[in-house]
Amino acid sequence: MLLAPKQSCPTIPLSNGTSHDGGYSHDAIVYALTECGVRHIDTAKRYGCEQKLGDAIRESGIPRRDLWVTNKLWPGDYGYQAAKKACLDSCSLMGFKYFDLYLMHWPEATQPGCSNREMRAETWRALEELHKEGLCSAIGVSNFLVHHLEELKEDCSVVPHVNQVEYHPFQQPKLLMEYCRQEGIVFEGYSPLAKGQVLDDPAVLRIAQKYERTAAQICIRWSIQNGVVTIPKSINKKRIQENCQVFGFQLEESDMAALGSLEDGRHVTWDPTNVE
Repeated sequence: MLLAPKQSCPTIPLSNGTSHDGGYSHDAIVYALTECGVRHIDTAKRYGCEQKLGDAIRESGIPRRDLWVTNKLWPGDYGYQAAKKACLDSCSLMGFKYFDLYLMHWPEATQPGCSNREMRAETWRALEELHKEGLCSAIGVSNFLVHHLEELKEDCSVVPHVNQVEYHPFQQPKLLMEYCRQEGIVFEGYSPLAKGQVLDDPAVLRIAQKYERTAAQICIRWSIQNGVVTIPKSINKKRIQENCQVFGFQLEESDMAALGSLEDGRHVTWDPTNVE
């Protein structure tokens, strides 16, 4: 197996203005790039806004080389030929020659006549080629658990560079995080605010008051201090700016521990536990 190369994915969060649940905002993307210094954009074919997002990036005037753009391959496009075509189509829609990171979006395949493991391996081989050809600077997966990663390791040649999964104070997959660190896989966390559920938690509010920060800023800061590349999503300009202002303070160990103690195992989005 080839280990993941050193990647320069921005540790700060930020993937803004695009969301499969929250819609799309052209103005929010331009604002995030030009006014907030956001340089990491996370999207997916499933979100249905690739062309609009590419237009917003060009309107911002930020050079492509200064951005880190992540896109994701939907299971409907799994399979060797389909995956390669989907990546090229997404590049064309966005007006890009390459993606900085390209992820398999989900560990379960939708195609009949083949096991999930077989389809993941076939699809991953396509991503390995896209990486070798320079169309994807880095390749990875999303929502994969340890057994999915172990099977991929056995079946293929390149270890995923990234695994992007749900991560917030209520959902802390510590065994998965440790496995990723041991294997050299960057751990990215989405839904850091648990879709808003964490924002009215008494412990979070108490800590927010202590630091004179918002509950959202406390949760994002907690994730960053845990070494997680954190991906909040918003189409609200005020919240986008708020999400960026998380570097002027440090949470004390006792507060990190208090937030860590909120783990209750809940998922606020997809749960891959039962995917073979």
